Amino acid sequence: MSGETILIVEDNQVLREGIREMLSVEGYHVLCASNGKEALEQMSTFNPDLILSDIAMPEMDGFEFLRQVRSHAEWVTIPFLILTARGEKDDILIGKSLGVEDYLVKPLTRQELLTAVHARLSRAQEIKLAQLHKAYEASLTALANAIDVRDPYTRGHVERVTAYAQVIAEQMGCRDSLIEQIRFGSILHDIGKIVIQDEMLLKPDTLTSSEWEKMRLHPITGAEMIKHIDYLAAAMPIVRHHHERWDGNGYPDGLKGEEIPLGARIVAVADSFDAMSIDRPYRNGRGLEEAYQEILRCSGTQFDPQVVKAFQRAWQQNKIQQIYVSTKTKVPSFDST
Repeated sequence: MSGETILIVEDNQVLREGIREMLSVEGYHVLCASNGKEALEQMSTFNPDLILSDIAMPEMDGFEFLRQVRSHAEWVTIPFLILTARGEKDDILIGKSLGVEDYLVKPLTRQELLTAVHARLSRAQEIKLAQLHKAYEASLTALANAIDVRDPYTRGHVERVTAYAQVIAEQMGCRDSLIEQIRFGSILHDIGKIVIQDEMLLKPDTLTSSEWEKMRLHPITGAEMIKHIDYLAAAMPIVRHHHERWDGNGYPDGLKGEEIPLGARIVAVADSFDAMSIDRPYRNGRGLEEAYQEILRCSGTQFDPQVVKAFQRAWQQNKIQQIYVSTKTKVPSFDST
């Protein structure tokens, strides 16, 4: 790892320069300050990726500097390592209570320094990626729910289908990377409907042949919308193929059996179950038990038998019902047209 900016706060110039040299050789960009006050002045113009600070310093010691850093929202997540000759238990406890990530006691070897810095930067990067991933998912859910806002009967559909699909995937022992694809695919499975006019989407009567043909294009539209977005590309087959049928009579491509991506087969069951179990303006929902029995009945025709068995196991463990109950205060879901 290299290129990150590290701020060294140390009043001993010889030690400060020694640490700077060791880190610079490793490719880190290193800035230095002789006390906490000077460090804060530098941080007014940049955010370091990691801070390495002494405790005993003039003007502002390491503990007060740490308090100041943690009082700013934009600096809360910066890894902060204490470097000091003082190794008393009380000092360590104070540092930990203020949010110190590591506590290095001088003298320390080059390997000890580099190991601690690398470990904390790696962990910070993992946290940033997790936060970014969560932000992406929240943004995508908000985008998908833009359809729900148009139709009060569809609210909660995205969340329920995502939860149903995830428990089915877990029952099937899917690897984590596939479960992540299924989550994104579930969130976005009906995103193509965002281009469909309200008059058609909210129509209380049966769609005409022309309207039905337009509605059947929404998986293609949705897949086209996300295919050039790198972190969503893996979910594109789920979006495109979640209305395919195991017997080959689905759309848009008439795929059959295992030609259909597994993620799409899983979302198909989750989506159809949710659509059947809620009320719509033009028909009443079947209720959970009846919708469950319909999923079982369509095993081997509309749905992959193995996916249905996994759904059945989740039902027997009460996981499907718990998801429904947890969202029952929301207004019901999207139709599975």
